Formats: sequence, C-alpha cells, structure tokens
Amino acid sequence: MAQRGTRHPADPPQPFYAKDWADAQASLVRLRRGLTALPTSPLRILRVSQLDADVLDMELFSMLKDQIWQALSLFKASYLTFNVKEWLEPEITALLGLVIYKLSVYDSGATYGAQLQNLKFRNERRHRGPLSGGKDAPLAFWQKFSYALLTIGGQYVWTRVNRLMTDQGWGDEEEETTKKRIWTAMQRGERLFRAVSLVNFLFFLWSGKYRTIIERFLSMRMVYQVRSMNRQVSFEFLNRQLVWHAFTEFLMFIVPLVNIEKLKLRAQRMILPESYLASQAKAQGFAALPETTCAICYQEDTGDAVGNTGGIGMATQTTSNMVTNPHVTNCGHKYCYWCIKTKLVVYEGEWACLRCGERIKEIQPVSDKVEEPEGLGQEGDGDDGEDEREKVDNGEEKNGL
Repeated sequence: MAQRGTRHPADPPQPFYAKDWADAQASLVRLRRGLTALPTSPLRILRVSQLDADVLDMELFSMLKDQIWQALSLFKASYLTFNVKEWLEPEITALLGLVIYKLSVYDSGATYGAQLQNLKFRNERRHRGPLSGGKDAPLAFWQKFSYALLTIGGQYVWTRVNRLMTDQGWGDEEEETTKKRIWTAMQRGERLFRAVSLVNFLFFLWSGKYRTIIERFLSMRMVYQVRSMNRQVSFEFLNRQLVWHAFTEFLMFIVPLVNIEKLKLRAQRMILPESYLASQAKAQGFAALPETTCAICYQEDTGDAVGNTGGIGMATQTTSNMVTNPHVTNCGHKYCYWCIKTKLVVYEGEWACLRCGERIKEIQPVSDKVEEPEGLGQEGDGDDGEDEREKVDNGEEKNGL
C-alpha cells in the first residue's frame, strides 16, 4: 500500500502549484463576493452619436424611398384605375423597411447609421448584474424579431388602419356610435404614445440609454463597436461613396462619347432575324404612306406610327411631310436629303428603313420631280390662275388709262 503523499507510478503528475491553488480557493470565493457589492463604473455612450445615427438612418430611408417613387412615376398603365403610389405606399414602405432591417440589424446587429457612428446594439439583459462588462452580448432572436414586428409591422398596421378609418369617415360619425368611439380611442392612444416618447427622450438625455420606448422595452442598448475608438468615426462608407462618385463622374464623361443608339440597333440586328425586323417595320404602317410623303418627317410630326394614329390622310394634306430634295436609298424608297442624311450620320450606317426595315447603306439623288398630291396641286393651280387674272385686269386698266 502506497504511503500518503506519495504518487503511484500510474497516476498522472500534478503541477507544482496544485496544493497552493487548492488552499487559495476559499480566499478567492470571499474576494468574488466582496467585488459584487462594489459599484461598477457605468458605460457612457455619446448621446449625440446615437442621435446622429438615427438621423442618418432616416436620411438613407428617405433617399431609397424617393428613388422608388421616381421609378413608380414612370409606371403608367391604362388598365389601372388607381394610383399605385398612393394606394400601395404603406406596403412599399414596409417592404423597404424590412429589406433594410434584414441587411443591417438582423445580419450585423447595427443599423447603417449606427455603423457610421461606431455603434451597435447589445442585449442589455445580459449586462444587468455586477461585473457584467467585458464582451458585449449580441441580440437574441426574439429581440430582433420583436423589434421588426413593433417598428415596421406596427407602423404599417397603424397607417393602414388610420387610412381605412379616414376613408370611411369614422371621425364624422355620431358620438354614441362604435366607430366614433374607436376613432377617439385611437387618437387618444396616439397622443399618449407621443407623451410617453417625450418622457423617454428626457430620460435618454439624462442617462444616455434607450433612445425610444421600443428599445427600452426590449433592452436593446447602443454601445461602441470598438471602445478604443469611441470618439472616432469610421470612414469606410465615406470611402465607398467617394469611389462610387468618381466612377459615376467617369461614366458621365464617357457615355456621351458612345453612340448608344448605334449599339442598340447593331445588337438588335445581331440577335433578331431580318425577317422579324422587316415584319416589325411593316407593322408600323409606314409602307402605306404615299411615295411623295417622307416617312421620317411624318414620324417626327406625328410622333407615332401610321397604324397607331390612323392618319394616312394627314400625310397627304400637309406640305410639311412632302419629300424635299428627294434621295433614294438602296432599298428603293425616297426620303428628304436632310432627313436621311441625318439618320445615316447619327446611326453610322445602322439605321433601318421605316417602310421595309432594310439597312440603309447608301443614298442617291433623284433627278425626276416629285409630283404633289392632287388636292394640294389643284388648290395651288387655282391660286395661280387667280393671280394671272388679276395681272391681266391690272394691265387692261393701265392700257385704258
């Protein structure tokens, strides 16, 4: 039997400080209990940084929202009987808020404005006890879900319900009706929420914690991402903006030097078959115009194809569409020299004839005179006859004198 204090050869070796560490356990426990009673230094976060982060978030949301409204302003469908922007504004706003929230708070635990201010959210419930400093606790899933539900979903429901009540005139009902009572209760609830938000903002100015009621209710506090850079701002997004600005200026300089229309026509000619392009050209109806009418002049005057305007008679009743200084193309159709030459210069040999869709490669002057329409010719002849009769009458009067 081995004596006490001796080690059996099969036992692992013990470190030299094992006995001292075991003797110090009682003292360490008393020291930890004593430290819990001591006050901890509070974490101070600049209030101006938190408010600036909120302002940056609102500016970003406003910029993206304006871009969406500009895109929707171009969407004009004749079959829609309502304004898309006014009718779907709450849904589009909520969808945009969800996208921004997913790419910011849900993925990284901080909004874009907070990242610019070196801030992030942390789970304050994990830091309520003593000696709770150190590494910041990330947000829990229920906090992220509840924050999106209350901020984005709550705003959407409130806006949609308020619009519904306003459209149906609940505020104009009698005082004893249920609709009027619900309307009054909602108005009082809104005023109460604003009053509580004001009180919470005053507490925020005093303590520097929880900018909104929802953040206080969910224990989501903003802290520094890098505490050693508490008064420094990250320039990562600014550098990206400068690079993008320089890239856009380069595009603004280079795009006017590129003939976009020529490239578009060449791409269409490479991708689409010639038979399809010819059928599309014939479908516009320019082939039905008289030979004395310049299809380019007619298109510029009417702004549309013949089939859409139904105005073939208009082309024959005005002199502005008649061929002037006629030139014939390689496909055998006549155009004004100025019109066809302009198309060839602008599109650099890629322009297709409006009447047949064939690519125009060369033009030749026409020696014969273009005959005017019968209506215009008859009116002109009548005017010339009247002028000649006036000259004869004047001559007879002079002779008589």
